[in-house]
Amino acid sequence: MERVAIITGASRGIGRATAARLARDFSALALVARTRETLEETAETVRAAGAKPLLLVHDLRQPDAAGAVVAATLEHFGRIDAVACIAGAVPQADMFALTDEQWDDGFALKFHSARRLTLAAWDALKATHGSVAITSGTSAYTPKASVAAVGTINAAILALAKAFADRGIEDGVQVNTILPGSVMTDRRLTMLQFYADKHSLSLDAAIDRFAAEVGIARYGQPEDIANAIAFLFSAESHWITGTALRVDGGETKVL
Repeated sequence: MERVAIITGASRGIGRATAARLARDFSALALVARTRETLEETAETVRAAGAKPLLLVHDLRQPDAAGAVVAATLEHFGRIDAVACIAGAVPQADMFALTDEQWDDGFALKFHSARRLTLAAWDALKATHGSVAITSGTSAYTPKASVAAVGTINAAILALAKAFADRGIEDGVQVNTILPGSVMTDRRLTMLQFYADKHSLSLDAAIDRFAAEVGIARYGQPEDIANAIAFLFSAESHWITGTALRVDGGETKVL
């Protein structure tokens, strides 16, 4: 059966791992990112798994990018069965240091890109009784002043996805959020280097100390999140909607 998914942030980290995983379940994947060179590497992995990749180089901060992604996907493949909104690097700065421009940039790339893409794909998803997964983060439940924009934007995404899920009950579209914890990506390593510098530690020592502080047995891998998204896009999970799924190795100590 032909099945088509759109994946944003597909050039690295969780996005690339999700593309590799979904290539086993979908016949075609529209891969969205800003850098063609790294997107080509993801496309090779997708082809090797037997799916057809469509490379779409867009900056999803731009208001017209979401519509262009959906139009190109429908032109090439004729349908959309799932949308994985993964793009979104939010500035990691203290709330008293964040500028208006940084707030705007974080919302534009992570929140508004997911909102616009889901809206643009909605009619196609209605036609296929499709699914949307929007990446948030566990900081939505534990906001901190030191990374205020991260927690705030992630919390806003939870509300956004819940609203989409409410409409999806009527329209036959499944919508959920994924909340990764401490997943070892390039972005996580950058954060850990900052943590190391702040505490006068080596990077290796900082990696061990941070894991102990947050109470996890190991860091997550991008594949851990990719597997969760694949489950939410499977037939077995289709009654799960409006749910925020934490994938964090037990890091979040709230109910």
